[in-house]
Amino acid sequence: MPGDETSSCWSCGTMRAVHFCSACGKVQPPAPADYFMFFGFPRKLELDTALLEKEFYALSRRLHPDMSAQADSQERSWSLEQSSLLNDAYRTLKDPIKRTEYLLRLEGVELEEQSKQATEKARASGEVKKQVVPPDLLEEVFELNLQLEEFKMQKKMGENDPALLEEIGKAKLHLEEKNGALLAELQADWTQWDKAVDGCTEAERLKIRDHMVDVLNRRNYVRNLVRDVNEALEG
Repeated sequence: MPGDETSSCWSCGTMRAVHFCSACGKVQPPAPADYFMFFGFPRKLELDTALLEKEFYALSRRLHPDMSAQADSQERSWSLEQSSLLNDAYRTLKDPIKRTEYLLRLEGVELEEQSKQATEKARASGEVKKQVVPPDLLEEVFELNLQLEEFKMQKKMGENDPALLEEIGKAKLHLEEKNGALLAELQADWTQWDKAVDGCTEAERLKIRDHMVDVLNRRNYVRNLVRDVNEALEG
């Protein structure tokens, strides 16, 4: 937890806390740590967000640069760096999806990098970026894309088809329900992951990790579909 003693304070030599000295109060140089370690939490996904918020505000009061306004330039610089790390860690861990993506990055899975590489490859080749459609959505996505194209064409021509609009609305509602189901599936993975942290084989841990990657990819696909529908309806 924040406040655990680690090494000697640079100023007074006392065994210090992680972020500041528990004896003299001086801000300490940032130590290499991931966001979970920064708050003293285990690398688990079912995080106590009330405790996270409490620790965030407690650390904010100690690490804010204004609290080191009278300190020397080195300590002010450390304070600024620690405060920036604190904000980044808090914003990431409080959001369950960002928290999951961050943990996967710590586990060597770069979801954003995979997407970026696919985008750059498509741009270089001049082709449309290919997205893997979840098998259970193949037929539905095909039909929805046809409906959206027809809807856009009707709008250009000033036409109105209430039946088509109703069908698109139903498809959007189903996608939102699918998105909710995928979130529930991901939450079940969080429970499995946290149990695995406390003891399981490497193969079992990797199996849970890979399933979370699969769920996140499917969820991102569904989320983008909902976005496309909204843009078409509002455009």
